[in-house]
Amino acid sequence: MKKLTVMLAALSFTVLAQTPADDKDQALENLKARIAPVGSVYLAGAATEAAKPTGPRTGDQVYNTTCIACHGSGALGAPKKGNAEEWKPRLAQGLEVLHKHAIDGIRAMPPRGTCADCSDDEILAAIKFMTEGV
Repeated sequence: MKKLTVMLAALSFTVLAQTPADDKDQALENLKARIAPVGSVYLAGAATEAAKPTGPRTGDQVYNTTCIACHGSGALGAPKKGNAEEWKPRLAQGLEVLHKHAIDGIRAMPPRGTCADCSDDEILAAIKFMTEGV
């Protein structure tokens, strides 16, 4: 039994001694790549960089990011973009009234039409975009 143990130990040392150094270096590089950080951690209360404003959005941009959800399909009675029949009675009230309704909300439309970060001017631009050609 002692001879078998000695032979197995000698065989193990021989195999390990013959492992090329390049394989060990490559294995180390592979290990480093696997445990490298992949993201960043931000602690609560730590200062973060605010998004840089790109300037006011156009009516087209506002419409296509928020308004289209209802005004594209007419959901909940919303007048569809460019539909003269649906917009004429509303436009008869005046652009100021439409603007006020869009900001304050009316019937099923929530205030600012769910665009909480839209400025008053951006809302007005979206109204003008939706009523073009009416």
